[in-house]
Amino acid sequence: MKTTVLLVDDHDQILEFIQNDLADEYTVLIARNGQEALDIMDKESVQLVISDVMMPVMDGFELCKRIKSDFKNSHVAVILLTAKNTLQSKIEGLELGADAYIDKPFSPKHLRVQIANLLTNKNKIKTYFAQSPMAMMKSLAYSKADEKFLDDLQSVISTHMSEIDLDVEHLAQHMNMSRPTLYRKIKDISDLTPNELVNIARLKKAADLLAEGSHRINEIAEMVGYASSLHFNRNFQKQFGMSPSEYLKQR
Repeated sequence: MKTTVLLVDDHDQILEFIQNDLADEYTVLIARNGQEALDIMDKESVQLVISDVMMPVMDGFELCKRIKSDFKNSHVAVILLTAKNTLQSKIEGLELGADAYIDKPFSPKHLRVQIANLLTNKNKIKTYFAQSPMAMMKSLAYSKADEKFLDDLQSVISTHMSEIDLDVEHLAQHMNMSRPTLYRKIKDISDLTPNELVNIARLKKAADLLAEGSHRINEIAEMVGYASSLHFNRNFQKQFGMSPSEYLKQR
C-alpha cells in the first residue's frame, strides 16, 4: 500500500509537476490552499504534506500550525516549499513544527530524497520503539500534541495494566474518545493496533520489573495482565528476541 502525500499549492503547473514526479511511488492528493488541504485531511489518511507558503485563503504557515496542533493530524510530516528565501521565514516555519523547508526553485531529486528520509526516519523510530524493551512510548511523538496524547495514553495503560481485558474499547472509554478516533490515531502514530500497543506496553513494563529483580517471572506476568506465564514468555520472546530469563541474564 502506497504512502499518501498531499500537495498544496495554488499554481496548477507546480502541482502537476510534483504530482507527475511522485505518482510512481506515492498516492498523491491535491489541494490549492490550506483550507482545502484541511478539508481533505478530514476525509483521507495522509502521511505527509508538501505545501507552498504563499497561498490565498490559508497560507502554508497557518496550515502547518493547524496540522501540528490538531490531535487528529499532529503526527503528519510537513515539508514547506517557498520562494521566501530568508532565514526568518525558515525559522518561522520550523517554529510552527515544519519537518523540512525547501527553497524554490528546487530539485525534484532533492524533494524525493527529503520525503524518503522523513518517512524512513519515522519507520525507524516505530521499529525501535517496538523492539527495544527500554524505548518509551513518547519516543513516537512527532509534535507536542502527540507527546501529550502519548503521555495520557501511557498513564491510562499503566493504571489498568493488570486488567487482563484491557482492550481498545476500555482504552477509548478511559481516554474519553470514540473507538474509531482512538484506533486511527494509534495506528497512524505507531503502525500498531491499540491492542498491539497495549501488549507492547505490558511487555516493556515487564522488562522494567525484571530489571528491578524483586519479583519472579510468573509474578511479573500476572502484574502486567497475563493470565498465563507460558503466554507471557512466548510474547516476550517474540517481541524482544529473547526470553524473560535470557533478558535477566543480560542485566
